[in-house]
Amino acid sequence: MNSRSGWNWRRTWPLHLLVLPSVVLVLLFNYTPMLGLVMAFQDYKPYLGFTKSAWVGLDHFKFMFQMPDSKQIIWNTLLIASLKIVVGFIVPFVFALLLNEVRIHFLKRSIQTLVYLPHFLSWVILGGILLDMLSIKYGIVNQILGELGIKPIYFLGHGDWFRFTLVVSDTWKEFGFSAIIYLAALAGVHPALYEAAEMDGANRMQQTLHVTIPSVLPIAAVVVTLSLGRVLDGNFEQVYMLLNPLVMSKGDIIDTFVYRTGLIDNNFSFAAAVGVFKSVISFILVLVTYRLAHRYANYRIF
Repeated sequence: MNSRSGWNWRRTWPLHLLVLPSVVLVLLFNYTPMLGLVMAFQDYKPYLGFTKSAWVGLDHFKFMFQMPDSKQIIWNTLLIASLKIVVGFIVPFVFALLLNEVRIHFLKRSIQTLVYLPHFLSWVILGGILLDMLSIKYGIVNQILGELGIKPIYFLGHGDWFRFTLVVSDTWKEFGFSAIIYLAALAGVHPALYEAAEMDGANRMQQTLHVTIPSVLPIAAVVVTLSLGRVLDGNFEQVYMLLNPLVMSKGDIIDTFVYRTGLIDNNFSFAAAVGVFKSVISFILVLVTYRLAHRYANYRIF
């Protein structure tokens, strides 16, 4: 047994060596910074460091829930992130099903390329574009609405419209790239299943309902499982670029709050406590969703 294990190691050591730089980078940038979580339980002072800063226990967590704005910020984050998850799951899923029905190969590839290009643009660029497009006076969207006899809408100055803008713009940016996962799953559906369904008299809609969707369901379960782990992540870059004082009460999320508290106000310990709270809730949601995916979609990692 030992000789066999040694033989396997001698055979696979180049693969381990190949993956070693990635492992080192993950340990360096993902796990080593977790040592800084101790700040959440200290009154951290940069000049004192982790070892000499005063220990305050759970005081920062208690203060977090006593703040008058904490409930509103958590609610904003949950609502915005949940809407993004739901819409961001339905739109690419439906788009992949529709695109899968296109039989002209060149047209299919062209559409797919066009819709996933926005994924590669940063929110710094898209934020500037949205500010111009949604301007109350000179934005092309409000100009079109004016031609249709609709009063201009203050998309970035009204709380409810601001949330709507966040969800729609995030979905527009990411749905094409997200659809790649479902298109790959659709490509793996065996043609014999469609042939058998067609011989049984199933039309295209029935084939989609009884062959296509059940075949893609395990992948959909994986996507939902991973997405719910980010239910407290409202996309900091997007919100930060578009947030303004007019919509602060309905647009401020945990990440922007942590940024202002930790980096601008230099309250590192409190910001770390908020980050720990967010990470713990996200971890619990991932575990719960994984159990649901295993129960209802028969999905397991191993």
